[in-house]
Amino acid sequence: MTTLSRDQVRTSRRIALVLRHRPESAGLTLDANGWVPVADLLAALGITRAELDVVVEHNDKSRFAVTRRADGTDWIRASQGHSRRVSVDLGLPPADPPAALFHGTPRTNLESIMNEGLQPRSRDHVHLSTGVPTALLVGGRRSADVVVLRVATGEMAAAGHVFHLSANGVWLTSEVPPRYLTLDT
Repeated sequence: MTTLSRDQVRTSRRIALVLRHRPESAGLTLDANGWVPVADLLAALGITRAELDVVVEHNDKSRFAVTRRADGTDWIRASQGHSRRVSVDLGLPPADPPAALFHGTPRTNLESIMNEGLQPRSRDHVHLSTGVPTALLVGGRRSADVVVLRVATGEMAAAGHVFHLSANGVWLTSEVPPRYLTLDT
C-alpha cells in the first residue's frame, strides 16, 4: 500500500471533515445519503481530480466512496463516521454480524462504558472492528493507554439489535448495552 505524503494526509483530513462533519465549511450541501458531486468538492477545496483520486485510493481506512451516476457525473461521500449534525442515510442494509466484534477506547472511558454501554455520542452509530489490532489502532488515536472491549454481537443480533456493514468493513450499530460488553484480555 502506498503511504500518503504529509500534504495528502492533510487533504484527506480536510475531505473527511467536510464530508463527515462540516460540509458548510466548504460551502457544500450533502444529499440525503451523504453524497456530493466530485466536481463541487474539487472546486470547494481547490484540489485536482488526480489529487483526490490518490487520497481516495490510498486512504488507510478506505474512508471515502466514489460512484458514477447514470448522467455520467461522479459523486463522493464518507463511508461512515458522520456526526449527528450531518446525519445521513448511508443506505446500508441490515447485516448479520459475527459472534463477536471489538471496540478500542482509552482506559479512562472504561468505567462509564461498562455502566452506560457504548453510545454513538456525537455520531450516528457506534463503530465496531472485526479484530483487536484495528480496535487498538482506533482507540489509540485518543490515548496511548487503550483497552479493547469484546462485544457479544451475535447475542445482540439475536435480541433484535440491528447491525450494518459499511463499504470499508466497519460494523455499525445504534448502541451497545453494557450487558454485551467484556474486557478483552
